[in-house]
Amino acid sequence: MHEQDPTGGLPPWPGTGAGHPLFDRLARAAQRLRGLDRRYPWLLDAAVVAASFLLFCMPELVHGDEDGPREHRIAFTQLPPAAVLALQAGLLLPLLWRRRRPTTAFAVITAVFVLQWSLGAALRADVALLLALYAVALYGRPRDLARACAAVAAGITVVAVRLSDAVSVWDSLFFLAAAVTAAVALGIAVRMRRAQLAGLRERAARLEIERDQRSRLAAATERTRVAREMHDIIGHNLSVIITLADGGAYAARSAPERSREALQLIGDSGRQALGELRRMLGVLRERDAGPELAPQPGIPDLDALCARIRAAGPEVTYRSQGELDGLDRGVQLMAYRIVQEALTNALKHAGPATRARVAVALDADRLWVRVDDSGPPGDPAPAAPPGEGHGLAGMRERAAVYGGSVAAGPVPGGGWSVLADLDVAPAPDPAGGPL
Repeated sequence: MHEQDPTGGLPPWPGTGAGHPLFDRLARAAQRLRGLDRRYPWLLDAAVVAASFLLFCMPELVHGDEDGPREHRIAFTQLPPAAVLALQAGLLLPLLWRRRRPTTAFAVITAVFVLQWSLGAALRADVALLLALYAVALYGRPRDLARACAAVAAGITVVAVRLSDAVSVWDSLFFLAAAVTAAVALGIAVRMRRAQLAGLRERAARLEIERDQRSRLAAATERTRVAREMHDIIGHNLSVIITLADGGAYAARSAPERSREALQLIGDSGRQALGELRRMLGVLRERDAGPELAPQPGIPDLDALCARIRAAGPEVTYRSQGELDGLDRGVQLMAYRIVQEALTNALKHAGPATRARVAVALDADRLWVRVDDSGPPGDPAPAAPPGEGHGLAGMRERAAVYGGSVAAGPVPGGGWSVLADLDVAPAPDPAGGPL
């Protein structure tokens, strides 16, 4: 399916694209100008004053009242050059602080404007009043802008009446009001645009912070998951290997054939641990191992797990109830890791002479996993671990993923018990049905 070109294959109109060279040059120039203004804030204000003086003041000082036909001139008061220069300075110099003190600059310029027109003089530098009004709209407070507009409205009314000998009052008011409206509208538009850009920059900064926080949270979650997997893999197999090594060293003096069997079991446990580590590292490296990756262990592998624990010495019995093979692979992995951790703790804290019972049962939408050990033989005190370590915390984290819980503690008469409750009900979809 081909998508139609809305332009009909015509080339873009020059100057309308955001990537046009002209727009790129203007954007770079504006960026350099903003950087220069941040470093030297007085430079731009002085440039505005200097440009206004050259454009509006110098012609009056050089040519005086010689411009225009005599029949279209209005009789204004001719002031001496010193007075003209003083009024021009009073109109233009306050523009130096128009951005920092816009209301004050406007008040001073308005006062000079009223004084000038009360003397009956007209100056081109009166354009400073529009610049000051623009600054109030851009930098000042809204209530100050309303007052400034009222003052300007009164001022242009006086000017329109003064020009009534040559121009209709309504025509003068129209053109003066249009100029005032343009200055206010431009100031408000620039102010809104700057506020919008500031909001976008703030939002971009906030999104960047949130992105970094999500990245750190994801990294911390992944580190926790990797630490839990490493603990389950290495901790279990090392406990079995250490127990087998101790038993083999003891049996070497009395039953050498048992020592050879222990060494074989140690090799099997080491190879299994190495294989699981390779699978996990392959996933972490994001390598497409494909068929070389074996599936994660599940409930059917509990028989082999109990057999490895039995080889290390403990007497382990295992029973199951319900249709366990149809459970989700994630639930089966959770159950397997919980049993693995519980048996590893039993082997570590109760020793190879303990007895352990493993029961896995599916009851409706709940999966129950229970592991009990008898503790060290001849010791009525419970074999309690010295505080909650990574193993018990990992079991609780795994159970919480499926809305379950893990209870662990000593039992009367000696030993330790671990009971896990997992919710295996399918999660509903947004439409309300099961997934």
